[in-house]
Amino acid sequence: MELRQIHYFIEVAKREHVTEAANAMHVAQSAVSRQIFNLESELGVKLFIRDGRNVKLTPIGNMFLAHMKEAMQVIDNAKREVAEYLQPERGTVRIGFPSSMATYTLPTAISAFREQYPEITFQFTQGSYRSLIDSVVKGDFDMALLGPIPKHEKKVQAEILFLENIVALLPINHPFSDQSSIKLDQLRNDSFVLYPEGFVLREIVVHACQQLGFQPNVSFEGEDIDAIKGLVSAGLGVTLIPEITLIDSMPRSTVKLPISEPEVTRTVGVVTPSERELLPTEKLFYEFLKQFFARLGDFNK
Repeated sequence: MELRQIHYFIEVAKREHVTEAANAMHVAQSAVSRQIFNLESELGVKLFIRDGRNVKLTPIGNMFLAHMKEAMQVIDNAKREVAEYLQPERGTVRIGFPSSMATYTLPTAISAFREQYPEITFQFTQGSYRSLIDSVVKGDFDMALLGPIPKHEKKVQAEILFLENIVALLPINHPFSDQSSIKLDQLRNDSFVLYPEGFVLREIVVHACQQLGFQPNVSFEGEDIDAIKGLVSAGLGVTLIPEITLIDSMPRSTVKLPISEPEVTRTVGVVTPSERELLPTEKLFYEFLKQFFARLGDFNK
C-alpha cells in the first residue's frame, strides 16, 4: 500500500467521481483508476461501486476511509513535528475561536505575536463552544480560545488568560440609556436579543437573570456577535455582551452600560489537548498568549 494510493482513494471518496478527483490532483484519470484498482486488489475487497457516472463507497470502503483519514492525519502531524523541531519559528499554529473573539481578542494577540515571529503562519477555524473543544480533542487544530473556559473536560486542559466583564448593550432610545450603570433586574421586562439555545454566552445571560428570579424574554436570536449587535442597534431588544467585543466596534444607535448588580463575568482562556504535547511552534504561541495577557492585565490595573 502506497501513500499515493491513499491520497487518490481519499480524494475519490470525497468527490464520488474519478474524473473530478483526477482533475483536482492534476493527474490522468487512468492513473487514478489504476491505483484504486491496485489498492482494491491488494486488500481483496471492493471499496467503490458504480452509481451512474459517479462512484460510492461500499460499507467496507466507508470503514477503510475512516482509518485512512486517521492515518494521514498521523503522518501529517509527524511531518509537521519534524519540520517544527528543525525550524520552530517557521511553523504553523492551527487555532479555533468563537465569534466573540474574532474582532479584537484574537487579532490583537496575533498581531503582537507576529511582530516577534513574522514567519510563523496560522490556520484559523471559527466555531461554536462545544465544537471547538471537540476539535481540539480530535486534533483538528492545536488549541482554541474560549470563554468561559471548561472546568470538567477530561481530554483538554485550560489556562485562564483574563477575566472579562459582561456589559449591557441597549438601544440609544431605551429609558435607561442615560444612566451611568444598570442593575440587571431593571431589564426584567425587556425583550432580549441572545444567541440560540446551546450557546454558552446565552447560558451565562440566562443564569444571571435566573439568579434574580426571572427568565429573560428572548424575542430575537443571532448566531454571531455582529448579528446580535445589529439587532440591538435596530431597537429590537437589549442584550448582555462581552465588553471586549465592543472595542473598536460599537454599533450605531446603542449605549453600553456596566452592570452594577450582580457582577456578570466570564473567564477567557486557551484550551489545549491533555493527551499530547504541543509542538515547538505551538508552545511558542501558547507561552506568548499567557505572557501577553498577563502584561495587558497589569497595564489595565
